[in-house]
Amino acid sequence: SAKASRATSPPTPTKTKTVFSRRDAETQRMTENELGTIIVDAAIAVHRELGPGLLETVYEVALAYELQQRGLMVERQVPIPIKFKGINFNEAFRADLFVENKVIVELKSVEKVTAAHKKQIQTYLRLAERKLGYLLNFGEALMKDGITRAVNGLEE
Repeated sequence: SAKASRATSPPTPTKTKTVFSRRDAETQRMTENELGTIIVDAAIAVHRELGPGLLETVYEVALAYELQQRGLMVERQVPIPIKFKGINFNEAFRADLFVENKVIVELKSVEKVTAAHKKQIQTYLRLAERKLGYLLNFGEALMKDGITRAVNGLEE
């Protein structure tokens, strides 16, 4: 009878799967603002470690890794489809990072962010029908000076 009870208990991988399901449920319930706090904290941590002046791609890889280490689902270089007057564009633009399918993150590594950069993230949010985005400029001496938060109908 001991063998029978062992056979009916769930194997270890099922328990692991349950943990992932719980994590997924928790992050799916996170608001855009809660995700935004994690994104900003992670960006500051990456900038503190690497410093300014590297290629944008380096920060993209590092920030994606940092966010994944913090339990978030992150996609890099995500093609975002849009519709214009009935015409479908499968790849209207690519989001540098797409966090939890909710927050668009655009990265720069420039001396100064321009008004055009800020308009770009706003347009991305509107076309992707997302509420929150960040323009993160890792070229600044202090990361806090390189953070631009963009909203599209997000309740504060």
